[in-house]
Amino acid sequence: MTAELVRGQNHPLPHTRLEIRVSAGAPVIAGATLGDQNGTVAGPEWVAHPGSPALPGLEVSRQAAADHRLAVDLGALPEECHRVTVLLALPLTAGGPARFGAVAAPFAAVTALDGTEVAGYTITGLDTESAVVALELYRRQGAWKMRAVGQGYAGGLPAMLADQGLDRAAELADTIQRAVATGMTRSVAAPPPRTAEGDRARRGASLTTSGAPAPADAAPVPGPAQDNGPAPDTAPAPDTVPAAQVSAGPISYAHPRRAVTAPQTPGAATGRPGTPPPGRPAAPVAGDATGWSMDERLYNQVWGMFEDLARTTAAYRSAVDFAESRMDQELDRVLSDPRSRIGSAGDAARAAARAKCDELTARAREALDRDLAQLTAEAEVVEPALPVAYADWDNPVWHGYRVPTEAPMAVRLGDLHLPESPGLRIPMLVRLPLERGLWVDSGRSGSDAAVLMDDGELRRLAVDTAVLHAARLLAVHPAGGYAVHVIDPAGSAAASLAPLAASGVLAAPPAAGAGGVASVLTRLTQRVELVRMAVSGGATDALPPDLDTADQLLIVNDFPHGFDDRAVTQLRYLADEGPAVGVHLLLVADREDARAYGPVLDPLWRSLLRLTPVPDDHLADPWVGHAWTYEPPRLPAGSGVLRHVLSQVAGAGPNWRR
Repeated sequence: MTAELVRGQNHPLPHTRLEIRVSAGAPVIAGATLGDQNGTVAGPEWVAHPGSPALPGLEVSRQAAADHRLAVDLGALPEECHRVTVLLALPLTAGGPARFGAVAAPFAAVTALDGTEVAGYTITGLDTESAVVALELYRRQGAWKMRAVGQGYAGGLPAMLADQGLDRAAELADTIQRAVATGMTRSVAAPPPRTAEGDRARRGASLTTSGAPAPADAAPVPGPAQDNGPAPDTAPAPDTVPAAQVSAGPISYAHPRRAVTAPQTPGAATGRPGTPPPGRPAAPVAGDATGWSMDERLYNQVWGMFEDLARTTAAYRSAVDFAESRMDQELDRVLSDPRSRIGSAGDAARAAARAKCDELTARAREALDRDLAQLTAEAEVVEPALPVAYADWDNPVWHGYRVPTEAPMAVRLGDLHLPESPGLRIPMLVRLPLERGLWVDSGRSGSDAAVLMDDGELRRLAVDTAVLHAARLLAVHPAGGYAVHVIDPAGSAAASLAPLAASGVLAAPPAAGAGGVASVLTRLTQRVELVRMAVSGGATDALPPDLDTADQLLIVNDFPHGFDDRAVTQLRYLADEGPAVGVHLLLVADREDARAYGPVLDPLWRSLLRLTPVPDDHLADPWVGHAWTYEPPRLPAGSGVLRHVLSQVAGAGPNWRR
């Protein structure tokens, strides 16, 4: 039976390899410190946090999230470590809670690798505290125990780290908060939580980490909104791969809300044609997820595929890491024995260690390939069924495009894939209305493709990409529901902007020169201020009758050219406050061009979702934190679909040419 602890209570730990699962009512930072016999933390190098997530025997999440899994291997901790202290803190994000008293009480549980809960602790009584010591794992007389602590700190993360005995705690706390902010910036925002009735419930066979169908009586695997991936590289049995890593076993990286049903007979309530042969996954079906409409079901299905691919890849990588770690340990044992260091016995031992590593790696790859085959089959069915908001530009659905009567729940901004499966691309769907602005990076930072490209060609491609994003946003909104403004100070993007300007879908001709920059920014800034005051004062009925109620998108090319200090301040204001009142930013810029502003513009870059005009692996998923390669949208060669779509949009609503 699971032990429910109260503050100060301890409990023995029956296993050395554990998971610490944390659930909170809001995104929190999870970290841990390693302490000596007196509980003293030797230095920052003994702190696992999002900026430095792995220590020997310990791994924590790389991002702030409402759910975490911390991997602990007590047998792999340094010999001088006698205490592992689990720390939670609220991130310093705009609009986020500033104290634990404003959110649901956090819950922490220690579990075995098969998910069996050893003991849990609900941290109650918190109010003004923004950081808390949740649990301690401590060693006494050779045995490990856990203790429920629940010590909160109104002084936040710096005060908590200082209480751990760390010098320069404020600097370390700042480093952690910056790492969290960076992680949030590059993470694709997960869908908002849904009720149990709205959770994705695939009616077909479930993917396990082995790729085989789960048993019919299997329950959905509970899982976090974010998982930091594999546990440390030690494993119990010398001749087996941990079940969680290759074979169907106690830990599953599969979609945590995936439901498995018993076999159906023809004509059963599932609507499927019948039961597939034993051992064969059910044929994938487009829209095989829950939702009130087909669009919502497809949206949930795509996000389920995204999560499935993230988790099955995490399982594969964990298995490979284990195999390599196991080989290293066996080679170390061979080299530590002088009798086997040289000669035929040593050679045989080294060959056996490498052969076992190759065997385990091959089994892991086989399991991954089975999962990828099922996901690929699903993608081949789902992609042709996507509506225009989710469809790629080469989808035939665009040829029958008509202006919609209502906005969709999400929009596609490109594709994502991982190096283990470059051919399996997941549509990158972002919820509408946009919660943050977009930044198409026209610089060379971080991308091999960008480094090899001519500077002028890269900038042109960046504007072309921005035009495709703007065209899609226009296309998925009802007539008159979206207005696009353009600032092109030097007129350098006239050729790329021609499809928008010539079709008449822009609210006004592209603004050029310092005067044009100031005019557009002032007008949109005043609109944001006016609507914000009306909303906060509950006086929206007092807004001017001629106020354009459409969402506004501002495309800014070649920032910061043509911007003075006042214009920069206005742009930052629009980026921060605009999305809440329907004013959105699409920035085309090279960050190096703005380096003269120094850290002043850092909040601007962090507030925007960075996209690239060429493939780049800068985005992360919100569950495991893999680096995903982003593929920007592209028009098929010689296609007239963009012209057709823009002509439909222009014909359905008012524009400046009329």
